[in-house]
Amino acid sequence: MRTAKRCRLLIVLLLLAVLFAGCGNDQEDDSKYKVYYLNNDKTKTIAVGCEMQEEETDDMIRDFLERLFLPTDNLDYRCPIPERVRLDSWILEEGQLYLYFNGAYLEMDNLEEVLCRAAIVRTLIQVEGVDCISFYVGDAPLVDDEGKPIGLMTEESFIENPGEQINSIQTASITLYFSNSEGNALIQKVQEIHYSSNISLEKLVMEQLLKGPQDEEGRSAVPDGTKLVNVSVLDGVCFVNLDEGFLNQNYEITEPVVIYSIVNSLTELTNVNKVQISVNGDSNIVYREKLDLNTMYERNLDYMDEHAQTQEKQIEEGQEQIVDAAGGRD
Repeated sequence: MRTAKRCRLLIVLLLLAVLFAGCGNDQEDDSKYKVYYLNNDKTKTIAVGCEMQEEETDDMIRDFLERLFLPTDNLDYRCPIPERVRLDSWILEEGQLYLYFNGAYLEMDNLEEVLCRAAIVRTLIQVEGVDCISFYVGDAPLVDDEGKPIGLMTEESFIENPGEQINSIQTASITLYFSNSEGNALIQKVQEIHYSSNISLEKLVMEQLLKGPQDEEGRSAVPDGTKLVNVSVLDGVCFVNLDEGFLNQNYEITEPVVIYSIVNSLTELTNVNKVQISVNGDSNIVYREKLDLNTMYERNLDYMDEHAQTQEKQIEEGQEQIVDAAGGRD
């Protein structure tokens, strides 16, 4: 009798586990629906398989939103939306989902905000009838650092590093910017390197910058002893997180050369338009009291070495002459 009772109790517990599993950690990746969380380092989103009980559009939106705001005890990922952030209301009109958040949404740092936005969009865009998503804080559209509206968001609005399932050796040519010997200008170097395909190109670029040039011409602009904490790309912005070694003062190299060595090297990648640098996750720092790290920096070649610029111009003019000559023969 006791054995039969234990069996019945076990069956009941198993059924309850299935019923309340929801978006549990054991869901397969090929689940029809997924909820997007953040990894513990808050550098990328993680998709977790989810069984949805609702089929109506409004009901699915409510269900997904509840899951996005629900804290998780899972050790592999965390809730994408900070506790202080609240969704005041939402409206779906002709395929466009409007989300209205409270003012706490603007308190997130740039990387956390983009990741939060990516998780929300990737989760809700799965709902049939939701074609795009607009973000509002209060009654005002969400804007970027330049005051421009973020605009409509779709799944294609975000680019993240691929997974690490592949592990093969590849070869790539990357363009890096180092300091000249005087420390007052940048020189450009094209380096061919072999690397494992499970490392992102942006991480590869940063690692090579920290190592310095392969030849004796020039030197690394990044302060000695600096370590890369993490690097990620979202929405065309590369977020570079360095350790406290980056704050070591090396006055032999000027501030713009240090910053644009990183910025120009990373913006050579096709998926990077802007770069933001932080130290141990903190971007509210003014580097050497001159350059604000909270700024999203764009490519700037004004600090190139004049000799290097002259050489590059001569190469370009020579290539044009070759093309013109070839055209004349035709």
